[in-house]
Order: sequence, then C-alpha cells, then structure tokens
Amino acid sequence: MGKYFSTRSKPLNLPPGSYGWPILGETMEFLGAGVDGIPEKYVKERMEKHKSSQVFKTSLMGEPVAVLCGPAGNKFLFSNENKLVTSWWPISVRKLLGPCLATTGGDEGKQMRKMLSSFITPDAFTRLYIKTMDVVCQQHINTHWQGKEEVKVFPTIKLYTFEVACRLFMSLEDPHQIAKLAVLFNVFLKGIISVPLNFPGTRYFNAKRATIAIKKQLQTIVRNRRIALEQETASPSQDLLSHLLAHPDENGKFMSESVIISNILMLLFAGHDTSSVAITMLMKNLGQLPQTYEKVFREQDEIASSKETGEFLQWDDIQKMRYSWNVVSETMRLSPPVIGAFREAIVDFKYAGYDIPRGWKLYWSASITHTDSSVFLENTKFDPSRYERAGPTPFSYVVFGGGPRMCLGKEFARLEILIFLHNIVKRFRWDLQIPDEKVEYDPMPTPVKGLPVHLHPHKP
Repeated sequence: MGKYFSTRSKPLNLPPGSYGWPILGETMEFLGAGVDGIPEKYVKERMEKHKSSQVFKTSLMGEPVAVLCGPAGNKFLFSNENKLVTSWWPISVRKLLGPCLATTGGDEGKQMRKMLSSFITPDAFTRLYIKTMDVVCQQHINTHWQGKEEVKVFPTIKLYTFEVACRLFMSLEDPHQIAKLAVLFNVFLKGIISVPLNFPGTRYFNAKRATIAIKKQLQTIVRNRRIALEQETASPSQDLLSHLLAHPDENGKFMSESVIISNILMLLFAGHDTSSVAITMLMKNLGQLPQTYEKVFREQDEIASSKETGEFLQWDDIQKMRYSWNVVSETMRLSPPVIGAFREAIVDFKYAGYDIPRGWKLYWSASITHTDSSVFLENTKFDPSRYERAGPTPFSYVVFGGGPRMCLGKEFARLEILIFLHNIVKRFRWDLQIPDEKVEYDPMPTPVKGLPVHLHPHKP
C-alpha cells in the first residue's frame, strides 16, 4: 500500500475510507453491486459508513480511487477537465479499445474530439441520420417484430442499434458482415470492464481475441474505403469513416489508420450498446405503466397522422416528441446506461478539505446522484414531469456526463431512441412476460432473461 502515500514529510489528509484487499481492493464489491442490480449500493454504503456525503477513498482495478459524490462532485470533475483531472479508464478498457477519444486526454484528445464532433452536427442529423435511421428501423421491425407474438427485447434491439451504427459510421449494409461483427461485439462487451486476467476462459481473454478479430475486419473496411476515395468511387462526406480518412486536423495532420480503427471501434461500442439498454428499459417501463404508454402513443400518433403515406420522419417531427423524450429521460435517470466514469488527477489538489495526490483516480457516479432524495423528490417514482420547464438542477442529471467530455453522441442517441419509439408504438402495445425480471448491471443495465414481451398489434 506504500504507493498510496506521498513521500512528503508532511502527512497527507486523505479522504476517509478503506483500500480493501491487497491488489483486488474493493473491486469485487464494486462490480458485485451491479450484478445485484443496485449499482448505487456500493457508493451509498460507504458514504454512510464514513459519514461522508462528499468523498471517500477506496481501491478499484488496482488503483487508489477517490469517489466524489453527488452534484457537487460531478460539478468539480466536469469543471476541472484538463486543469486538475483528465479522462481515465481501467486497463481492460484501454488495452481493448486502444488509442481513441475515450482513452486519450490532453491536446491529442482535444484534436480527436474536434475531428469527430465536426461530423456530428445538426446538418448531418437532418441530411443523413434521420432518414437512414427511419429506414433501418422500419426494416428491422418488419423483419424481427411484425407477425411475432413474442419477442426478447434486448437481443433484438441490439440488432437494430448495431445496424444503425454500421450504416451511419461506415456505410456497411451487408447483413452477413454486420451479423458477424455483432457476434464478436457481444464477446468484446462482456470483457470491456473486467479484471484483466489474460488466460483462456476469462472474460478479458475472450474479449481480447474478439477485439483482434473486429479490428482485422475494420482494417479491411478502412483500406478498401481509402482505395475507393482515391478512385473517387466513395464520397469524402458520405459517413464518418470517409470524413476521418479525407480530412486532416487543424494542424494538417491526418489520423493514422490504427487510431481511426480504434475510434470506429469505440463509436460502434458507444453508439449502439448504450442506446440498446436505454430502449430496452424504456420498453420495460412502458409495458409496466399503461398510462404513460397512452400519453406517448397519443403524441406519436399525432405526428404519424400528419405524415403522407411512406413519408419519413423529419427533424421537426423529432422536436415535437417532448413528452416522449421526458419519458426516455426518466428511464435513463432510474436506469442510467453508464453508471459512472473515471478521471485521473494530473496535479495534487484539495477537495472538500482532503488531499488528492497526483496520479490518483477519481470516480463519479450517475446512479448515486440520480437516486439522491435531496435532489429528486420521491426519487424512486417514475415521473416524466421532472423534465418540464427548467428540469433538474445542474449536475444532478448526468446521463451524458458533463463538461468538455460530455458525450459526443447525445443527439445521435436521442434520434436513435425516439425514431425507434415512434415506429414501435405506432404498431404495437406489449405486455411483459416476466414483470419482476431482475436487471443486472454488467456493466450496463441488462434484464437477465432479455425482457421477453407479448406483442399486441394495433387494429387498423
């Protein structure tokens, strides 16, 4: 435990807490709370034990960690990006993803963010994304939902969100190639947050093998696209892949092939898995709450009634889905797709009167903030009206993070979720086959049986 203490003559005033077991620390308790379906339990128990509502210390993934609690902790970390802290992820994430926006901080990370964000603009949403998402969504429902009495929501939704990501980021349309990548991705996702034990049978070992296979396929796609751009059979602006290959950063430097592959891998991960769990939990809530479903249906039916036969959704239609988005927002408050994230201290600093040494890791928790009864009255109640008018207080609703590293894909996710919601409620009501089905966080909220539902098509 010597590495946790400074060599200065003056002892540090570290936050209260325990480092747990040697090497493992409290990692198993941290991950176990998610498997139990109560991710906030880990933080809540330690806040109560150490009588600290603001910060405590622990050891996770082999690192000393200060956990900053609630809106004040969120504000501090989000406001001090690249000043006192920078992004950090456990070694399993860094090794599997490689150098990309999620794992790169400082000036290099800023350049990557600019390169990626310049493609994700309102113009791109209206010009490219909405129609493609609507087409993919309608085809998906025709293939996987229409004519079925029962559907397992979670694995079926993953097919939709993964195809959307493949189509929009790489113009990949071959269903066999998409299916092959999707199988590998499911193995990759199981090991992305894991103890990095690299021997056969472990999640990390399997994920590493899957990642090598995924990157090999992506390398072929990237090289074929480079040739197509040179031969002018592909457009420099047709998708994110072309954009990254054809456009340098503001210093005139092009992104290397390996970094492009790592960023595409990261975006395929971020662009489909978080949306998959959000849509799954949304369908769970609508299946349990008929009055909420009825309000969503009326809003979406009014939009559908204003369209000509065969006409696709437009940007203006998305803006009319206010109540629907409030329902989605409340779903993500109670079941955040990302339960928290890490930072690393790049200098020594003080927080709440305690010393945080340079090199320490910091953790903020969406799940503990979203269940704080002093911030959200009747915190366990499903109440979409929380997002009307001014909405929640700043730094209390952190589904998409905050500060300079706020999720780039926020608007992408909003479109993907609302377009699916529009198309599914137009056609069906549904009943949950297992009303009290357990939800594990592994690391995202996942119904253990896949959320089977019984479909009831609307009468013509």
